Amino acid sequence: MNILELHNLKKYFATQKAVDDISFNIKQGSIFGLLGPNGAGKTTLLRMITGIFYPDSGHIIFNGKKYDPVNDVGYIGYMPEERGLYKKMKIGEQALYLAQLKGLSKVDATQKIKEWFVKFEMQSWWNKKVEDLSKGMSQKLQFVTTVLHEPKLIILDEPFSGLDPVNANLIKDEIFNLSKKGSTIIFSTHRMEQVEEICDHIILVNKGEKILDGTV
Repeated sequence: MNILELHNLKKYFATQKAVDDISFNIKQGSIFGLLGPNGAGKTTLLRMITGIFYPDSGHIIFNGKKYDPVNDVGYIGYMPEERGLYKKMKIGEQALYLAQLKGLSKVDATQKIKEWFVKFEMQSWWNKKVEDLSKGMSQKLQFVTTVLHEPKLIILDEPFSGLDPVNANLIKDEIFNLSKKGSTIIFSTHRMEQVEEICDHIILVNKGEKILDGTV
């Protein structure tokens, strides 16, 4: 079964074709690679999938029905390439706040956050502020807040940016674990070797167009 179908999506900014008539399907439980150079249109595609942008034409099918960003966004976890964290907030409070926005109760959210913080050796960070974190540390926090609510679809835009090899492997292992548990993952990057190592399926985009679509 396809969890996501994109049909003839187009998005223009002034005269620039950011996404030009792109279609593809993503199977449930797969790790799907979205590959292309910087400026290829990858992030614009992801923002249409998350409802941040609306396509100028075309449509999206999510979980077997027309995508409704208002109601369906709760089933999606999105980790943008740019840091989406509040710099002045304490880390524990921020993780709790974002988890509750996704519908978790305070009790459930606290339990899940503590489990993830132990797994990622972040227990001592609870009262630190985001602005005090290194790029790699904030990347780990952003990954945790993306997957806390156990979304059906997880979108990771350059998730290894700023990570040392040890922490990159830690997150890579969790990507495989989440896939085994049934989550579908879109992995967006410009690095071919990461896609080859992690993904089942791939599309390559360039200048807003789909160049190829198939298994790795």
